[in-house]
Amino acid sequence: MGKKPLKVAIVHDWLIEGGAERVVYALHKLYPDAPIYTSYCTDEWRKRMDGKVVTGFLQKGPFPKLRKFIPFLRIWWFTHLDLSSYDLVISSSGAEAKGIKTKPGTTHVNYCHAPTHYYWSRYDEYMEHPGFGALDPLARLGLKLLAAPLRRWDLKASKRPDVMIANSTHIQKEIKKYYGRDSVVIFPPIDLDRFGKEPFAKKRQGLLASGRQTPYKRLDLAVRACTELGLPLTVIGRGPDHQRLVSMAGPTITFLTGVPDEEMAKHFVSAKAFIFPAFDDFGVVAVEALAAGTPLIAYRGGGSLDYVADGKTGVFFDKQDTESLVKVLQKIDTYSFDHSYIRTYAKHFSPTVFRNRMTDLIEKLF
Repeated sequence: MGKKPLKVAIVHDWLIEGGAERVVYALHKLYPDAPIYTSYCTDEWRKRMDGKVVTGFLQKGPFPKLRKFIPFLRIWWFTHLDLSSYDLVISSSGAEAKGIKTKPGTTHVNYCHAPTHYYWSRYDEYMEHPGFGALDPLARLGLKLLAAPLRRWDLKASKRPDVMIANSTHIQKEIKKYYGRDSVVIFPPIDLDRFGKEPFAKKRQGLLASGRQTPYKRLDLAVRACTELGLPLTVIGRGPDHQRLVSMAGPTITFLTGVPDEEMAKHFVSAKAFIFPAFDDFGVVAVEALAAGTPLIAYRGGGSLDYVADGKTGVFFDKQDTESLVKVLQKIDTYSFDHSYIRTYAKHFSPTVFRNRMTDLIEKLF
């Protein structure tokens, strides 16, 4: 007789946008009958999850607009979920969802996108740039007053999962550093088909950068370096840092803020190289560039260490400053990259690989 099918639930911080949501989507495809518990969900993601999303009072009234201000309410909601009927609960979390409480007989696997940024590794960055606009002073005060008790709760919550998964070797080290726990690395699933099926441009021209324009993404380095060298750079995306980036850009910098999804691949396969200056937990957009056969010019740190093979899939610059990036850009034409090899290399990060790794891990647990 075969094994009894597992009764599975998926728990996630919130479903709005970004790479973390893609992990939940891949988990949904792996366990299509599993409910997805989350504090808040957009209509778009509710449809993509085939109506399996379960929300509560934080979805209603004033709470969606106050979402960034209510970590204590999210803690209360997640810790009061009744998950006692499930054999397996998978939490996908970089914040409060990992703090769910399960009973004996239920296995809790946590896919950790990062130890909560605003409590740990990026506390100073959030204090400098809270991202609340006119309410930044209030946000700074709140974070300063609440950081200590929230860190204590977050550390306690990190002990609740039976198994922890890191999305990169960098985050594996962060989990060990802040939570004192071992973890296994399973790379997030990247939609390679979106970029991997577009034919290469006959002649690649110019440089490309893309992503949400926030200070920690350090797109300013790409803009400043290419302005200094007079190199053509296309910057795709938008965000709170947009006007600052525009103000520092020279005539060779082009900003595109409304590129439809179906046109993104054309930009990626046409670029000579993709500049990825962030110290990121993983870096989904960088692997999307690899899927387009486009080499990376990446800061040597964070997630990029898992997919930049120096001289083969890209090149590193060693300091997060303009001077270091300029030195690499001055030599980029001396490299000869095999675009087909780069595209093939990106398959290490496919949804199929993610599903197989997750399935293997869970089968060993049961």
